Amino acid sequence: MPGGSPSLCDDPSVTDQGYGLFVDEPTQFPSTPQQSQQEVHQGYGFFQKIVPVVESAPAVVVETSRRAADKAAPAAAETSIRVNVEKVDQLINLVGELVITQAMLAESAAGIDGAISEKLQAGLHQLERNTRDLQEVIMSVRMLPISFVFSRFPRVVRDLAGKLGKQVELKTLGEGTELDKGLIEKIADPLTHLVRNSLDHGIESPEKRIAKGKPAKGTITLKASHQGGSIVIDVSDDGGGLNREKILSKARERGMSVRDDITDAEVWMLIFEAGFSTADVVSDVSGRGVGMDVVKRNIAAMGGRVDIESVEGMGSRISIRLPLTLAILDGLSVGVGEQTYIIPLAYIIESLQMADSDMRTVSGGGHMVHVRGEYLPVVALHELFRLPRNKEIDSRIVVIVEADGKKIALLVDELIGQHQVVIKSLESNFRKLPGISGATIMGDGKVAMILDVSVLCMAPSRQNKLVA
Repeated sequence: MPGGSPSLCDDPSVTDQGYGLFVDEPTQFPSTPQQSQQEVHQGYGFFQKIVPVVESAPAVVVETSRRAADKAAPAAAETSIRVNVEKVDQLINLVGELVITQAMLAESAAGIDGAISEKLQAGLHQLERNTRDLQEVIMSVRMLPISFVFSRFPRVVRDLAGKLGKQVELKTLGEGTELDKGLIEKIADPLTHLVRNSLDHGIESPEKRIAKGKPAKGTITLKASHQGGSIVIDVSDDGGGLNREKILSKARERGMSVRDDITDAEVWMLIFEAGFSTADVVSDVSGRGVGMDVVKRNIAAMGGRVDIESVEGMGSRISIRLPLTLAILDGLSVGVGEQTYIIPLAYIIESLQMADSDMRTVSGGGHMVHVRGEYLPVVALHELFRLPRNKEIDSRIVVIVEADGKKIALLVDELIGQHQVVIKSLESNFRKLPGISGATIMGDGKVAMILDVSVLCMAPSRQNKLVA
């Protein structure tokens, strides 16, 4: 007040000390970093200070959201739907009918002359291209990578190797190779048996491998690749390989008639005989002779074949060759009398005109033909299927085929041409026929039977029972 004593409000010390009831919160941060850090850690005596945690959390959340969004962006761009397999099979069947109809139109248009023929042929060629493209796209819908099968084997190898006391490394190559879904489901069991067989019979114990100068850890390799119109799956190992003398000795013990001069390929195929085993001790893993014959039979049922390569002391390789799909087949159409038959191209080695001097008659009424230094049994299809032979055609054309390591010469009347045919099952409409694996419809509307070459390559004594 003027002329009086100063009031409490005018005293700076009172303002700084407050009114004695509350401690004023500092208006500025402490002057030193040590004090600031200490205050943050100590808080106000009741609760921990959570401001720094809250302030840093949003940055982490935003970053995580951005990363999740970046990862989800490609997935959102690729859309997919679930389709029943039956619908896909129905679609494949309709495309097959379209292929047959296109072949019929092409054959009918071949006999048309005049200016309209050129336009019609151009349209049919365009239809053929579009049909083939549609066929390939539809077939790709059923394709799955073989990694679906390969992915199960690391655990199988690890468990069995530990049980047998062996060190084994599994390598897989070509996991992205695609195969028909129906074949994917059927090839799993044969491959499992081949892998177990390689681990048990092929890979030696670490002590034996070190004594031979090999690494203690063996290697089993699974490889898949496309070769032409087929897929090849190799199961190879760097083990001891197959013992020729041991296999021949076991074959003679079982009463099998084998010669000493047969080729290695023929010797290796003996292990696929029913009940055949080279194991000295019967265990829960192997030694019963059950399995390899089933492998061969299942692969043959899929239209494939098995080949074996082995070097004693170096290892073995078993190759499985399968068609890419079970719906379409590349084949050679041949004429026998008034009938047409399809021979799958995968089994054909060559076709040739046979001279009379090349034919030999053997005891029992059979015939042999001399081709490139070896004698092959002749199977006359008109006799096998009891067909009247076309007397206008006086030719001796033979088609050399091979299945399961055995070669035969199929005697036919004429070679018609190479076709890509749509396989139709006989069992769903008729019944199973020995020597016939299926049927197809040709461009002229006639039904042509597809030959089962693996059955035809059986012993000549059994061939007469095919049509009995």
